[in-house]
Amino acid sequence: MHKNHIRIAGLIFLMLVSLVPLFARGRSEQVEPTKGDLPMSKNTIEERFPFQPIQKELLNPLNAMEAHVILQKGTERAFTGAYTNITDEGTYYCRQCGSPLYVSSDKFHSSCGWPSFDDELPNAVKRYPDKDGMRTEIVCATCDGHLGHVFLGERFTDKNTRHCVNSISLEFRAGPPQAKAIYAGGCFWGVEYLLEKLPGVFEATSGYTGGTKENPTYQEVLSHTTGHLEAVEVLYDPRVISYEDLTKYFFEIHDPTQVNGQGPDIGNQYLSAIFYHSRFEYDTAVKLIEILEGKGLKIATELRPAATFWSAEAYHQDYYDNKGSTPYCHSWQKRF
Repeated sequence: MHKNHIRIAGLIFLMLVSLVPLFARGRSEQVEPTKGDLPMSKNTIEERFPFQPIQKELLNPLNAMEAHVILQKGTERAFTGAYTNITDEGTYYCRQCGSPLYVSSDKFHSSCGWPSFDDELPNAVKRYPDKDGMRTEIVCATCDGHLGHVFLGERFTDKNTRHCVNSISLEFRAGPPQAKAIYAGGCFWGVEYLLEKLPGVFEATSGYTGGTKENPTYQEVLSHTTGHLEAVEVLYDPRVISYEDLTKYFFEIHDPTQVNGQGPDIGNQYLSAIFYHSRFEYDTAVKLIEILEGKGLKIATELRPAATFWSAEAYHQDYYDNKGSTPYCHSWQKRF
């Protein structure tokens, strides 16, 4: 009996040993799924639409002295700048990209030899530690063009701040500040009509952007060969309405979830898109899309760097006002 027990035990051991590869193979197949079964990674908005700095085509050409100051962070000689002592009412824009930076009501005389401001327009200026390790550099938030330096604690004004700016970095224009925003949300007639009604908006213009054809016509855009979208350029006062509120309203006057068109208008010229000029505009759009997607909406709106905007033909401007009617595929719906 003892020998039989040993023989049986040996047979059982051999059977178990022979089954080990089968268990191992089955275990391996369960732990290592095939490539097709792997879960797909969910791309972030930043991965779908990586940020791109302002396009060179939107920048003004600079002469040698302007380039020395704006690009190479030079300094014009004290008391030689065109705007050091002027007191005219108006707005100071970036010489390189045309973005509004300062208003005359924030300008004061500091006897330093350069224009001085105790405040900037919202999100218009960025600050960086200067390479000298002591001062703080200020640059245009849209194009990173060098403006000068900012100083605190000097008690020139109640705001206790002095933006010391090179005149050569600025361009003065009479009137209130006019910032630009560009949106595409289907047929430009309705987008223009609704955006133009907002307080703080000076004007909304229907046009084309994002494509390759210079100065395209309406019929050329309809042919789907130019790459342009029907879009609207908005001029607004950033002190009255913020870019964020303007963009929120844009998301509420069209369907940002519709792909390849808007309402009954189908085609690549009717895509939903935001054309941003700066990192701030880009970050604002990303934040708002994340809010909407957090509410369960699948946003189709694209984020693209601003490109040359071509105004549409005269008969497209103020279309509904001239016709005496209202938009047929755009209306307001609260989403925020």
